[in-house]
Amino acid sequence: MSSPLPPDSHVHSEWSWDALAGSMEDSCARAVALGLPAIAFTEHLDHTAWTVEPPDDFPPSIVSPDGVLTPPAFDAVGYLAAVDRCRQRFPGLRILSGVEVGEPHRHADAVTAVLAVGTFDRVLGSLHCLPIDGGFTEPPGLYRRHAAAEVVRRYLAEIARMVDESDLFSVLAHVDYPLRYWPAGAGPVDVSRFEAEFRHALRATAGAGRVLEINTRIPSIQTTLLRWWCDEGGAAVTFGSDAHRAEEVAENFREAAELASAHGFRPTANPYEPWIR
Repeated sequence: MSSPLPPDSHVHSEWSWDALAGSMEDSCARAVALGLPAIAFTEHLDHTAWTVEPPDDFPPSIVSPDGVLTPPAFDAVGYLAAVDRCRQRFPGLRILSGVEVGEPHRHADAVTAVLAVGTFDRVLGSLHCLPIDGGFTEPPGLYRRHAAAEVVRRYLAEIARMVDESDLFSVLAHVDYPLRYWPAGAGPVDVSRFEAEFRHALRATAGAGRVLEINTRIPSIQTTLLRWWCDEGGAAVTFGSDAHRAEEVAENFREAAELASAHGFRPTANPYEPWIR
C-alpha cells in the first residue's frame, strides 16, 4: 500500500516577486485534483539585496544598472486577503498561509514586523545568499569566484549560524540549495564529499527543535540527506516542491512520501502537520 500524499508545504504564487507565472487559484485547483490534504503558500519574504548574474534572469524593475537586485516589499495584507478568498473558493482544501524568509538571522526586525500583520501558519527559513566582496550573491555568482566545494561548505556553515541566531522560523527549507546550481565543470555532484558539513547543519537544526523540509527539486540526494537527518536526531519533516507555477505543485511527492515512510516518518492525526517518527 502506497503512502498518502503529504501537504505541499512550500509553494509560491503571484504574491512572490520571482513567481510571475504563479497563480494561487490554479495551484489550489491542482492540489485538489491531486488529492493533497493541504497546500501552504510560503511566499518570498526577502530583505537581502544581492548581485545577480546574469541580471536578465530577473524582472528588470528590481535590478539596478550595476546588477544589484533589491527584493520588493511583501504585500502581507493583500496576500492574506487572497488566501481568504481561496479558502472560500476551495472549502474542501486546507490552505495554509506562510512565508519563506530569506536570511532571517540578518533581518530579524523587518521579518518580525511582517509576521505581526496577521496569522502565518507555516514559516520557512531559507538561505539564498552569502556575503562576498562587501555585498551578497547567490550560488551561481559564488561559483564564478570560488571553488565549487568551498561554496557548498560555506553555505552549510551559514545554515548552522542561521539556525543558531534566529528563532523566527520553524522549518528549514532546501538545505541542498547550492547543489541546484552545481557547475558542470566541477564534475558530477557527490554529496558524500560534504557529509561532515551537512551533518553539522542538520545536527544544529535538529538540536534547535526545527523541522527539515524534504525539498523535491533534487530527488536523487534526498535518501542520503534524510538518513543523515535521522542520524542527527531529526524528528519531523515537511515536503516542499518549491513550486513557482501551478503545474509544479507536489512534483515528485509520491517518491518523497515513500522515502519518508521508509525512514519511519508518518503523518499525525492532523494531516496538515509535519510527519514525525
